[in-house]
Amino acid sequence: MADYHYREGKGATTQAPLFLVFHGTGGDENQFFDLAGQLLPGARVVAPRGDVSEGGALRYFRRTGEGVYDMDDLALRVAQMVAFVEARKAEGNAAQVVGLGYSNGANILAAVQFAAPGLFDASVLMHPLIPFSPPKVDFAGKRVLITAGQRDPMAPAAMTQGLSDYFAGQGAETKLFWHPGGHELRQEELRETQAFLSGLAVIRA
Repeated sequence: MADYHYREGKGATTQAPLFLVFHGTGGDENQFFDLAGQLLPGARVVAPRGDVSEGGALRYFRRTGEGVYDMDDLALRVAQMVAFVEARKAEGNAAQVVGLGYSNGANILAAVQFAAPGLFDASVLMHPLIPFSPPKVDFAGKRVLITAGQRDPMAPAAMTQGLSDYFAGQGAETKLFWHPGGHELRQEELRETQAFLSGLAVIRA
């Protein structure tokens, strides 16, 4: 399968966390690249560009309607992304592998975790939508933060709560953070994300 185009920032040390960031629909590898350096200082940042176009808007997998996923395409793209992350991990000696995704980026990140539960040590899923039942896997020792808007028209609160319950039920240390808005990213969830990731920060010598 074809590799992803991606943007990369070198880590402060050879053991720095590998921090993969996944954009939302219509974004690209630049959407969260600079933010990643602020959220997890010193990490090696890798930001892959989605390779599916929906009317010119880049995504990580196809859908047939709002909240209706092409499950065959999702399976193909997940396998491709798992291979991509494994290849980036093999290039170094990262102490942890961390993921952050927003909207469609959160969805591909979550789906990768379902398929390869040992790949990410910690993940931040911002406004995810998983309209299917994930498999039973072991997330013991993993950390997951989900951030969401209470009035998000694209990611219903009940589904978000269900995803949080799923991760907790599979053994992950799980936190769900709500803000009172919709699908937009807000400063309070970025602060929550920074606090969540603070234990992994690498101080440049």
